[in-house]
Amino acid sequence: MSGCGFVAVLLATGLLAGCANPAADQAMVAQNALIGMPKQTLLSCAGVPERQAAAGDLEFYTYRSNRLYSYPSWGGYGGYWGYPYGAWGGYGYDVRSVDCDATFTLRNGAVERIVYGGSSSGGSRLGQCYVIVQNCLGQVPSQSPQPSMAPAR
Repeated sequence: MSGCGFVAVLLATGLLAGCANPAADQAMVAQNALIGMPKQTLLSCAGVPERQAAAGDLEFYTYRSNRLYSYPSWGGYGGYWGYPYGAWGGYGYDVRSVDCDATFTLRNGAVERIVYGGSSSGGSRLGQCYVIVQNCLGQVPSQSPQPSMAPAR
């Protein structure tokens, strides 16, 4: 690979890394980390589900989170009709909705599976899913040994 090609690959990788969404990454981690969590702990950290159902020995708890946000946009057109009519087109605001439905499947009182859905797509939806699971991730014991806080003798 030529020097320029290598630099181009590094730049592209850096740009993609700059688009990473840590909240989306944590939502993906939660899909494995919360497996085995007792129902009582789930209800304590995620709250009361919006919907729940049971089928056989399975329980389904669905939580929903959504957010609206707006950002300035440029319409790319415009004109001026003169006083008193003013300008048309130009600056405005776009509004976007991001949502997530997280369904927890429980068997024998413990989380067996977590499935994310909703009308949003990609990292923005997963980032919103993190809002649902973030308190529960704090309840998961760390997998790595913690250094001792006892004073050395």
